[in-house]
Amino acid sequence: MRNYTQVSFFTLSAYFDTGILKYLIFTFLMSLYVLTISANVFLIVVICMNRSLHEPMYMFLVSLFTNELFGSSGFFPFLLIQILSDVHTVPAVFCFLQIFVLFCYGTVEILILAVMSYDRYLAICYPLQYNTLMTFQRILVLIAVTWAYPLLVCVVMTCLSTSLQLCGKIINKVYCDNYSVVRLACSDVTGNSIYGIFISVLSIFGPLMLILYTYMRILKVCFSGSKQTRQKAVSTCTPHLVSLINFSCGAFFEIVQSRFNMNSLPNILRIFLSMYWLTCQPFFNALLYGLNLSKIRIISKSLVFAKM
Repeated sequence: MRNYTQVSFFTLSAYFDTGILKYLIFTFLMSLYVLTISANVFLIVVICMNRSLHEPMYMFLVSLFTNELFGSSGFFPFLLIQILSDVHTVPAVFCFLQIFVLFCYGTVEILILAVMSYDRYLAICYPLQYNTLMTFQRILVLIAVTWAYPLLVCVVMTCLSTSLQLCGKIINKVYCDNYSVVRLACSDVTGNSIYGIFISVLSIFGPLMLILYTYMRILKVCFSGSKQTRQKAVSTCTPHLVSLINFSCGAFFEIVQSRFNMNSLPNILRIFLSMYWLTCQPFFNALLYGLNLSKIRIISKSLVFAKM
């Protein structure tokens, strides 16, 4: 066994000297963060304040936008501080806190997208029974599960990671992630590995199978249904599909990069792609749903122009 010490801080080695450009990068990311927070808060307020939007789909969107605020707040402030800092170190407690927040964000995101696909499946395949099937109580249960399960999973994962004996403190990324910390361990990580595989199956493949099943049923109904049914499916499912594909691609690259050698790619490109699911998805979702869902778009326009 290698020598180990109690790690009190980690060093993020993916940062490099950008000179005066760091202020330009900081300004751009700060602007993106402000826009992300503003857009998601605005849409949450619009949905909550208008009774015409108190429908299941919009209630799930409030949960989605809340998660975007949660993930952004766990990533952007940390990143902005590190960009302006000359020494890229982070206390271990804050590193594990970020791991907890970002893992929760990713798990909640995929679960909410799965629940939204189930909601669209009921609305399109069972339109007459929709209000009976998607009751207010069921909505609350689905939203509670999409948050309670990830929080429980993340608590266990963080406890397992903090109990490891570490033989290093250098993380080759611009933020903290669980896999990078586990790789620094010189103690037995069998428990972490088994737990990670088990959670991956439940948190990734489970929701993806549900999404695949619901869209297969939706497509079947669309091909055999009326033109009105197809138009409804396209108008309500397109934003969801685009959001799902965008998040899946970003998260997939991050998972692949964490577990395989990607040194053949330029360093800047690796950094950008590793941050994509955390920087672009929260703003992209707000923009996507705000512009594509007609009810939200019309009410948002009326509010904006009423203030002018």
